[in-house]
Amino acid sequence: MKKILISALLATALSAFGNEVAEGRAKSDTACALCHGSVGIATLPNAPNLAGQQAIYISEQLRNYRSGKRQNEVMNMIAKPLTDSEISHLAAWFSSLKVTVEAP
Repeated sequence: MKKILISALLATALSAFGNEVAEGRAKSDTACALCHGSVGIATLPNAPNLAGQQAIYISEQLRNYRSGKRQNEVMNMIAKPLTDSEISHLAAWFSSLKVTVEAP
């Protein structure tokens, strides 16, 4: 009985995470892709790559931009209208992207 309950809880959690990722991807296409790229690899030299970043880091930074605690003219404007849910979705999307590193 415990295994069934744990499996059901895990499936529910994975489904919810999948929904967050999908919502984050849709939001990033309109709010983030121009500077940070459609898959989180920056297209501008002064914009950071977001792919593979920890969700907690992305969430914290977006909240800091939204509140004005962290200053960047563009990011403050973009983050200001974001809801907590949208921030969570964006963080889920960018943290779900896998980055591979190869030595030269």
